[in-house]
Amino acid sequence: MNEYASAAVPVRRRALRVGGGLVRAPGLTLSGLLLALVLAWALVPGRFTSQDPLLGVTADRLRPPSGRHPFGTDYLGRDLYSRVVHGAAPSLKATAVAVAVALVAGAVIGTIAGYLGGWIDTALMRVMDVLLAIPGLLLALALVSAIGFGVIHVAIAVAIVSVAGFARVMRAEVLVVRNAMFIDAARGGGARRGRILLTHVVPNAVGPLLALAALDIGSVLLTVSALSFLGFGAAPPAAEWGQLVASGQTYLYAAWWLTTFPGLTIALVVLATNRVARALEATAGPSW
Repeated sequence: MNEYASAAVPVRRRALRVGGGLVRAPGLTLSGLLLALVLAWALVPGRFTSQDPLLGVTADRLRPPSGRHPFGTDYLGRDLYSRVVHGAAPSLKATAVAVAVALVAGAVIGTIAGYLGGWIDTALMRVMDVLLAIPGLLLALALVSAIGFGVIHVAIAVAIVSVAGFARVMRAEVLVVRNAMFIDAARGGGARRGRILLTHVVPNAVGPLLALAALDIGSVLLTVSALSFLGFGAAPPAAEWGQLVASGQTYLYAAWWLTTFPGLTIALVVLATNRVARALEATAGPSW
C-alpha cells in the first residue's frame, strides 16, 4: 500500500463514521442543518433573498404562496419569505443576549451561593425562589413595561426571568464539586480560595450549566416571540417573527400564510433546538 492509499484510509473511516451517525440520528442531523440555515439567515440574509423586506407593491397585496413569493405577500404587498428571513436576526439576537446574560448572571450567583454558603447562600436562593414563583411571561411583561420596548429590553427582561434556573443548577454543581477530594488536595497544597474557585470549582461545575443553556434556548425564543407578538419587541415595519405572526392575525381567514409560515418557522426552530440540546445534554457531565 502506497503512502497516498494509507493516508486515505483514516479519511474513509471518518467519513463512514459520520455517515453512520447521520443514518442513526436523522432527526439530529436535520435539526442541525435547520439551525445552521436559520443562523445563516440571521448573518447574511441577502444571500437567501433579493426582495426588500420593507418594500411593498400594492398590486401584489395578499398574494398566496407562489414561485415568485414562496411564502406569499402581506397586506402591503411585501414578500413574506424575505420578511421571515430578515426577521431571523432580531429574533435570534434577543434570544442569544437573553441566554448569555442569564447564563453569566446565574453562574455568578450560583457560584457565590454554593461556595460561600451560610447566610449569603440563604439570601440569594430566597431571591431566586421569588423569581421562580412568578409566572415567567407575566414577570417578563412587567419588566419590559418598566424598562421600555425594543429587542434589547425584551432580551434583558427575559434574561432576568431565566436567571433563577441557571443559578440553582450552578449552585448544586458547586456544592458537589467543592467537597471533592481534589479540592481538599488543592487546599492541602496551600492554594488560595480564589484560585481554587477559578481553576478547579468553576471549570468542573459549568458543564451542566452549558447543557441547560442549550435546552433553554427554545423556551427563551418562545418567550421573546410572545413578547414581540404582544407588541413589546421591534417596532413595525421591522420584521421580527413574533411581530409577523401578530400582524397576520387580522387576516387569518383570508390569508392563512401570514401567520402560518412565521409561526411554523418559530415552531421548527424551537423543536430543532430542543433536539440538539438533548444530544448535548446526553454528553454533558462532570469532567472530574
